[in-house]
Amino acid sequence: MILSIAAIDDAEKLSEIRAGIGELAWQDGRVTAGKTAARVKENEQAVMGNAAGRAMNKMLLPLIVDNPVVKAAVRPRRTSGLLISKTQNGGHYGAHVDNALMGKGDAQIRTDISFTLFLSDPKEYDGGELVVQTAGMTQTIKEEPGTLVLYPSTSAHEVTPVTSGTRVVAIGWIESQIRDLAQRELLFDLQNTRGSLAAKLPIDAQELLMIDKSIANLLRMWAGM
Repeated sequence: MILSIAAIDDAEKLSEIRAGIGELAWQDGRVTAGKTAARVKENEQAVMGNAAGRAMNKMLLPLIVDNPVVKAAVRPRRTSGLLISKTQNGGHYGAHVDNALMGKGDAQIRTDISFTLFLSDPKEYDGGELVVQTAGMTQTIKEEPGTLVLYPSTSAHEVTPVTSGTRVVAIGWIESQIRDLAQRELLFDLQNTRGSLAAKLPIDAQELLMIDKSIANLLRMWAGM
């Protein structure tokens, strides 16, 4: 499942984020790539360990993990810190698959879902599409600033060359409580169906209770603790 979410639609917040991006220091993006991915990666990565990087992580991460659609679709268990990448002057990130495990020790997570939060206006750069390969199809994505795109970390994906302008995005990974993609999608469908019915039925309707029961019992069956 590839899902696009309007995670940040407040113009003032987007302006604040843009100002924060202007304070970031940058390094070669290959520093944060695995050995295989580093051979096809040509971009810059923000230094996230200094004050400006920590401030951006603190500002952006809650807008992602606390989003109600993310919670329903992904069922997050643990989330990585953010990386912010800048691509320009023909830079790109060739086809690759994200590492299955990221981080070390207690901070290590299994990467079930990858996400890209678009931060640049698509009219300000050419190229730079996120291309995600899933079974039987390839999806090309280039979104408005503030749009969050979720996609399975098992998918091969790439960023096409940025031929003019500058593309800035925040990326990260989520470990889900529900390891299986099909099970996550089923729970998401049930949650969406419940939301639609709740707008039409009394709060104590038996149909809502039965959906709540089904969601709860499926979580008991599938959730990895």
